[in-house]
Amino acid sequence: MSDPAFPVYSRGQKLVAYAVHIYTAMGLLCGALIAADIVQQNYRQAFLWMIVAVLIDATDGTFARKFRVKEVVPHIDGRKLDDIVDYVNYTFLPLLMIGAAGWLPSPSWLWATVPLVASVFAFVHTGAKEESNGFFLGFPSYWNVFAFYTAVWFYPEFGRGPVLAIALLLSGLSVLPLRFVYPNQAPRWRMLFVGGAIVWTATIAAILWYYPQQPIPRALLWISAVYPAFYVIASLYLDWRLPEA
Repeated sequence: MSDPAFPVYSRGQKLVAYAVHIYTAMGLLCGALIAADIVQQNYRQAFLWMIVAVLIDATDGTFARKFRVKEVVPHIDGRKLDDIVDYVNYTFLPLLMIGAAGWLPSPSWLWATVPLVASVFAFVHTGAKEESNGFFLGFPSYWNVFAFYTAVWFYPEFGRGPVLAIALLLSGLSVLPLRFVYPNQAPRWRMLFVGGAIVWTATIAAILWYYPQQPIPRALLWISAVYPAFYVIASLYLDWRLPEA
């Protein structure tokens, strides 16, 4: 008879748990495809693979909780795996794209190291994810979003200087003690955050339909900016109104 303190899980449960970890790691397959497209300067396709990577990241946690992956295969650190995939897809590759495309002033690679370093310190911060409260601590390294808007809006409209200014601002926010909402676990208005993210993703896909061969309708760009603006304003408001646990 097994000790209740050390439950025994079936082979099927373990296979499912391993499958969830493999599903998370599939984000790195997306990363490889993103990197290949960056090298070939096929930025539209790279952004489409970034969307796929985001969809994997948005759903793997639900699967992990449903199938109790942490309990079934405790020797694999799912949090560390998720952080590695996220750093590659949300920080390193978007900044690689920005540097390779020449969207930063010269020396672009040197400037790109600022957000790279700021983000890695944010990732290794033990309190970076306040999942119980529904917040990230500091700017949550959405450099894929920054790269997208740089490609379709900031760089064509304003040039390299403003792109650098925004990159440095976001780098500073990465290490400051401001809290930003974790959409899947938002402390309030969760359905608004998640539903808005779904609509926003569809808007991004519509913009990519035009990019880069055709002019992007300006109205579509402004519509796409509504959700990021809401996210930032709502995060600052909730950070101010909700006490820390």
